[in-house]
Amino acid sequence: MPSPNIIWHSRKISRENRLELTKTKNKVIWFTGLSGSGKSTIAIELEKKLHEKGILSYVLDGDNVRHGLNKDLGFSTKDREENIRRLAELTKLFYDAGIFTIASFISPLKKERDLARSYAGEDFIEVYVDCPLEECEKRDTKGLYKKARSGELKEFTGISHSYEVPENPEITINTKDKNVEGCVEEIMKYLKL
Repeated sequence: MPSPNIIWHSRKISRENRLELTKTKNKVIWFTGLSGSGKSTIAIELEKKLHEKGILSYVLDGDNVRHGLNKDLGFSTKDREENIRRLAELTKLFYDAGIFTIASFISPLKKERDLARSYAGEDFIEVYVDCPLEECEKRDTKGLYKKARSGELKEFTGISHSYEVPENPEITINTKDKNVEGCVEEIMKYLKL
């Protein structure tokens, strides 16, 4: 709960004013899926494609944010919830700044994704990166599934920590059957860009 001594300062420049500068209606593209499903890879390629079209965008990646803003958080249930809460707030700021925001977080719980959605409303696009657990484990570039299976890594999403599959995402991408370029093209088509 914020202190009663903290006062919100209103600004004279709105999101709409900022969009006049960028000449683009920005969105929040929220990637969710298991570790190793391809979220960050697709997010980075999407950012590149938007840049090529002259659209100001920025990727907020779960691992990258844990190097700074969220480096004080572990992986307990409480810390995971705080991690996504902070990321939703950060995404809200980027969205308000008029930046096309690409968020790439496992975000395993519906309530966390709903919080992020509430900040951008109709401009929030949930992308479920659907990849079977077995395929994610095969990819395991970070060695996390191996550690989770051996018991070395506790509370790992998909193994010992649950993942709530989105019920009605705007886009579902199956990365087992589709390459990165195809995934990005599908998103661009949805965005009509």
